[in-house]
Amino acid sequence: QVQLVESGGGLVQAGGSLRPSCAASGSILNINVMGWYRQVPGKQRELVATIRTGESINYVDSVKGRFTISRDNAKNTVNLQRNSLKREDTAVYYCYAEVRVITGGTFRFWGQGTQVTVSS
Repeated sequence: QVQLVESGGGLVQAGGSLRPSCAASGSILNINVMGWYRQVPGKQRELVATIRTGESINYVDSVKGRFTISRDNAKNTVNLQRNSLKREDTAVYYCYAEVRVITGGTFRFWGQGTQVTVSS
């Protein structure tokens, strides 16, 4: 029904920046929330940042002041500007969307996941 396609991960040195993006497509009536989660081996997936319709934004404390989430409602895309990256930011990052679909109902969808590795 809905697909989320991510781009922009990879390898970066500590202190560097990345700006991945995620595009949603498919049977979308409207999107309530878009955002990013991340996961490292052996740990639960954690919220990084989300942005709701109406621009309500939420960040995990560890990225406040370094990451900035933005959204283009017309294009159904979400970006996450990541500055001052640290080794502890190394993880697989997943795009997330809470979508009201054309056929009815609201569902959660996930992107395929993108590895981000921060080297010292």
